[in-house]
Amino acid sequence: MNAVITPLATAQQPHADHSGATRLLAGVRVPHTPVVTRAIEYAREHSEPYLFNHVMRSWLFAVSLAQLNQVAHDGEVLAVATLLHDLGLSQAFDGAFRFEVEGANAARGFAHREGLDERRAQLVWDGVALNSTPSIGLYKEAEVSLCTQGIGLDWGGWGYDSLTQIRIAEIVDAFPRLQMKRQFARDVCRIVESRPATTYDNFARDFGERFVPGYRRPSAVDFLLGSPFEEQESQS
Repeated sequence: MNAVITPLATAQQPHADHSGATRLLAGVRVPHTPVVTRAIEYAREHSEPYLFNHVMRSWLFAVSLAQLNQVAHDGEVLAVATLLHDLGLSQAFDGAFRFEVEGANAARGFAHREGLDERRAQLVWDGVALNSTPSIGLYKEAEVSLCTQGIGLDWGGWGYDSLTQIRIAEIVDAFPRLQMKRQFARDVCRIVESRPATTYDNFARDFGERFVPGYRRPSAVDFLLGSPFEEQESQS
């Protein structure tokens, strides 16, 4: 992930939610609907405690940033995308694709089962798939951008000074970090070791190069220069 977080490139508008039901959680007013409740339980079911706490903090940070900047968004979509953004780190969702895509497919499946229409389900997919590529995710729809921002704040501290220390402390106290730095690195390294072909063009490669002996990633330059085409001289 690139350590750059910029403000949403979206006109600032009053907060908009798909449902009027809300509750206070760790000092943050969040949507309280059956879809959100089931997304929390789905994340809890498929995540280790440290990872569940990470996705909860990320969601609460994302909602806090939306409220701070008065960004209109679909609260259910933001909740589902952020709460389920790391499903791909669970062995239950291992597959042939990079872990963000496996997680995005699983999250979109959840959205479909919960009755979200195709557009909302696709926003969930985009939020999960693009959260680790902020150079793209930040400039997508409000829900995707907010998802990226909330996760980035909890993962790398990007935008940390945007929120008050009181708000951050409330969220972290409610959902402690539980050695997240060490445990997250362990889980990414597991993917690097078991599915190295899915890691060459995403941030998992950095963990492979730092922590996994013998890891070597292909270069995009090699793909270009090794493509099976004859080259002709340009005509003047």
